[in-house]
Amino acid sequence: MSTTSQSGSRSSLENWRLLTVLITFGLIFFLFFIRLFYLQVLEHSNWLRQADDNRTEVISLAPQRGVIFDRNGVLLASNTASYNIIAVPAFLPGDSGEIEQIIFELAELTGLPVTRGSLDEPLIPCGTNLGLREMIAIQTSFSPYDPVQLQCNVSREMAMAIKEKSVDWPGVDIQVEPVRDYPTGEMTAAVIGYLGPIPAAIEPQMRSLGFVPNRDKVGYGGLELYFDEVLRGMPGQRVVETDVGGQVLRDIDPPIEAQPGQNIVLTLDMRLQQAAYQILKRDIELWNNFIGAIEMTSGSVIAMDPRTGEILAMVSWPSYENNRMARFIPAYYYDQLLADATNPLVNHAVGAEIPVGSVFKLVTSVGVLNEGVVSVDQLIQTPGLITVSEQFFEGEAGRSREFVDWNRAGFGQLNFIGGIANSSNVYFYKVGGGYQQEVPEGLGICRLGTYARALGYGDFLGIEQPYETSGLIPDPTWKRRSQGENWSTGDTYITSVGQGYVLASPLQILMSAATIANDGVMMKPTLLREIVDGNGNVIQPFQPTIIRDLTRDAVIEKYENPSGIGACRPTGEKVTVEPWVIEAVQQGMRGAVQFGTLQQEFDNNPIGVAVAGKTGTAEYCDETAFSQGRCQYGNWPSHAWTLAYAPYDDPEIAVIAFVYNGKEGSSVGGPIVRQLLSAYFGIKEVDNQLTSP
Repeated sequence: MSTTSQSGSRSSLENWRLLTVLITFGLIFFLFFIRLFYLQVLEHSNWLRQADDNRTEVISLAPQRGVIFDRNGVLLASNTASYNIIAVPAFLPGDSGEIEQIIFELAELTGLPVTRGSLDEPLIPCGTNLGLREMIAIQTSFSPYDPVQLQCNVSREMAMAIKEKSVDWPGVDIQVEPVRDYPTGEMTAAVIGYLGPIPAAIEPQMRSLGFVPNRDKVGYGGLELYFDEVLRGMPGQRVVETDVGGQVLRDIDPPIEAQPGQNIVLTLDMRLQQAAYQILKRDIELWNNFIGAIEMTSGSVIAMDPRTGEILAMVSWPSYENNRMARFIPAYYYDQLLADATNPLVNHAVGAEIPVGSVFKLVTSVGVLNEGVVSVDQLIQTPGLITVSEQFFEGEAGRSREFVDWNRAGFGQLNFIGGIANSSNVYFYKVGGGYQQEVPEGLGICRLGTYARALGYGDFLGIEQPYETSGLIPDPTWKRRSQGENWSTGDTYITSVGQGYVLASPLQILMSAATIANDGVMMKPTLLREIVDGNGNVIQPFQPTIIRDLTRDAVIEKYENPSGIGACRPTGEKVTVEPWVIEAVQQGMRGAVQFGTLQQEFDNNPIGVAVAGKTGTAEYCDETAFSQGRCQYGNWPSHAWTLAYAPYDDPEIAVIAFVYNGKEGSSVGGPIVRQLLSAYFGIKEVDNQLTSP
């Protein structure tokens, strides 16, 4: 091969290599250019946002929670200042020796330990697992510009002492934060409730609104829970620039102020509430001391204005101390409340399902008169015992079953007024379930149910309390599904006197009496009088609400088969309650005070006004009674009920008292109701004297 050809080959090879290198570098630079264009042009806004996020921080500003007043302006829930000792590690002296000196002097003043635990343990604000040295060291490691709470809820004197020392202790200061305070404590705890940390279930929702877990709190019971959205307000925010250590440098945007929660004015009168609480508690303790054992373990009292539905007093006892939940919920105390068989965390006035007993006879009374089962003057024989053929199927021979009166001697002949006044079981057995030729067709379970529901049983009443119960008004379908057997005539007999499967809350029972007292008009029960803002402007004024007027609203079902054998079959027709029926029941309740079961309690008119009422003794067998061996056939334990309203001619207050295992309504519940009525009219007299010219 010639020299010339070798030189040409080498030259073409070198050109090819050079071109390859140039193309490769060109591609590399092109890819770099594309990537640079993508990052700096197309992704500019994204990177700018991330850069802003690195240097900016959104600080949530806590709102002030609304306060709660009674109808006279008495504070029931407020916000009070709590003083916390804090340290900001970034502002402590740079010399470790000076820091140690501050720690030792602070420990000497406060009693906190200098060292405790290890740096591997969690940092709990105001916790007791770490010493001062460890808390400051842990906080320094992850957020030196944020304060660490060393001790919470110190006295004002201690806070002032720390403030004086803060000149010599740079980085140590006092933090003031609002803490919920309940001036009336356990007297209103069941109604007011308490606060607690934001639950995990609603944390995402609350974060989206600006609330901060472990800082902000929400309602956990009572009105605090029911009106949480009204009371809690809305957080504000600051958008600030921070340095790499987290120190705030400046506000980027103007701060958005937090919106305080609205205030609530209740219908409660704290004077009557205190009287109800003290009367109930004292009477139960007196009875237990008299018996020599703690047998009556709980109770409820409610007072309301039947004309408007306003709840004037609502007591559930035993209660709990909601101030102990102000900063945090102590685990040992909460477990103690949960283990208590009396369920002190439950507002029994609205949330307990309790056997009703003879106060249910008001339902039966309205029904039998309105349906023409008996007349007002018709006389019914009321011996101490009757025997009935109990049937589970229509047309069967049945089996004999005895039904006894609470008065084993019997009452002889009673008319309608006497039946209510004396609360004769036999009278209501006969008119409720029928009896031979004397009462050929009783009211029956189907009609018992419709009158009970019309008078407030078996449904939610809409009171401003969480966990309200609907109670239970049984019928043949319910029994077949839940008990696995047919309804019997015997079931109707015991339901007629409020026994058997009937369950209700004290509020539901009171509503039945209040509706009768108000001439058949049922008002919605309410604890809310007004919602006002921080300047006292009324946001939501009080407006009484009528649920139904039994004399005008056709809510009473008609049935093809009132006895309900098999199942209740409504015809679709509905009727009202005749006004004269309501009046006759009122007369029967007045008779209970004049010559019946409440005569002894109200003899010689100790209240000063005419009173009408009804007593009840409800047999029961719950887990507590069964475990104590007290559920003995023929000698069941019993609860005590008494309800009353006054004045008789123009009612302005209706009261109910319930005592768990109170044994007898008139002797245990009667004195509680009488004393509370006396307190009400005594308060009214004082108010009249103060307002008179």
